[in-house]
Amino acid sequence: MIDAGVDWAGFALAVLLIELTPGPNMAWIVTLTLSQGRRAGLGAIAGIALGLAANAVLSVIAASLILGQGAGLERAVSLLAAAMMAWLAWEAWRDAGISSTAQPPRSDSPRHALAGFVINFLNPKSALFLITVMPQFVTGGRPSLGQGLSLAAVSVTIATAVHCALVLGAGRARGALMAEARARAVRRVLALAMLGVGVWFASKAF
Repeated sequence: MIDAGVDWAGFALAVLLIELTPGPNMAWIVTLTLSQGRRAGLGAIAGIALGLAANAVLSVIAASLILGQGAGLERAVSLLAAAMMAWLAWEAWRDAGISSTAQPPRSDSPRHALAGFVINFLNPKSALFLITVMPQFVTGGRPSLGQGLSLAAVSVTIATAVHCALVLGAGRARGALMAEARARAVRRVLALAMLGVGVWFASKAF
């Protein structure tokens, strides 16, 4: 049964905007697949998905603890979410990656899955995104543990689907990533969309 207190479509769109913005995870997956084959790329995706899932579970628990401290925090979280989206929009506009703050592992690494897990599990941007943005799509701004875990599952599923699409279409994806003019235009369109979402978050705080 679908939870009517959650804006599933809105949250999915926000996650998709983030995941479609080119970043280190994208570049690594495409390079790895082209150099070592789809099996290597899929192995990396498995590690990334597990890392994102573990990160998400901890983020949901943290969000529950933070939002349980008092109603006054809801406005602060909305403003922080707006600032988070504005920051991501600025990074995208400057052609910076957002999928991971760590340097992507070399394509000749024998432990692609482990590398993908560690980098994404320790990614503070993923955690901050869920902690601040997730409540904006839940009625009352205080997601239950079940709602939080469900939203986290949606986030990981969308990220994994995008990564799988990259592996399956690696040749074409590399062309898109390497075409700087095209990639820059895409990033800037996505940046403006993220900024618009951030403005909406800020308006909810007042």
